[in-house]
Amino acid sequence: MTAFLLRRLGQALLTIFGVATLIFFLQRLTGDPTYLLVPDTATQADIDALRHALGFDRPLWVQYLSFLGEITRFDLGRSVVQNVPVADIIASRLPYTLALAAGALLVACGIGIPAGVALALWRDRWVARILAGLVLAAQSMPTFWSGILMILVFAVTLGWLPPSSTGGIDHLVMPSVALGLLSMATFARVTRTALLEELSKDYVRTARARGAGTGRLLLRHLARNASIPVITVAGLEVSNLLAGAVIVETVFAWPGLGQLTVQSILARDFPIVQGVVLLGSFVTVALNLLTDLLYTAVDPRIRLGSAR
Repeated sequence: MTAFLLRRLGQALLTIFGVATLIFFLQRLTGDPTYLLVPDTATQADIDALRHALGFDRPLWVQYLSFLGEITRFDLGRSVVQNVPVADIIASRLPYTLALAAGALLVACGIGIPAGVALALWRDRWVARILAGLVLAAQSMPTFWSGILMILVFAVTLGWLPPSSTGGIDHLVMPSVALGLLSMATFARVTRTALLEELSKDYVRTARARGAGTGRLLLRHLARNASIPVITVAGLEVSNLLAGAVIVETVFAWPGLGQLTVQSILARDFPIVQGVVLLGSFVTVALNLLTDLLYTAVDPRIRLGSAR
């Protein structure tokens, strides 16, 4: 276990270093943010003075080493637009994104997993055909399209829900559903496939021959044995939800990290974009490690020391 954790920690540090390097240099390809910060009447001397104050006049490798040094001190720098520490800006937006991701995960798991169970157990019935059509529709619709469609139907036409911004739980419903639909379809498909594989095994036929009902089989054997693929997908889908929040928060004017990222990219606010991307990479790495640890809790036959 110790060797596995040390190895995964080394991989995590290497991954975060690679992400930090990539986002640093890719952003510099978009141009100099100084020109977006000065008024139209600014002279070249004014531009040069601001560039020097922000440190963008230094050689690129010096800026890169300074950036890496700040990361090692857990310092994300200051926003070049707002002149506020990036950590404070992210902290103010993070609760909104966490609430949205939690709502989307509830939609994805709360609907997707039961739908997958129904698709596997009732695969020859009309209910499964209807559910399969709904799952296919959810998987086929892009997030921005489903979000706009829900605004037109439930906010504009029916007036049941607010179209955008934040407030009570009703403001969270449509963004959560729009963000969770695609993941819901993924959970449904993976759960169905895993259960069908378990249903074809000898121990299920033996249990049925001894008179075990479907409900007992599902609760005592099938659910646990089929959970490994679902856990794997869950770790990946949480990361996808955070990435998909960029689109959903833009469509619904939700003031989370996704909207902040889009605004910062357009303003070339390099420190904020770097901070958000690094936070996302850290969350992804942590979720992958947690997924590996959950494997042993679900199936003790799996030994992390032999994992690759």
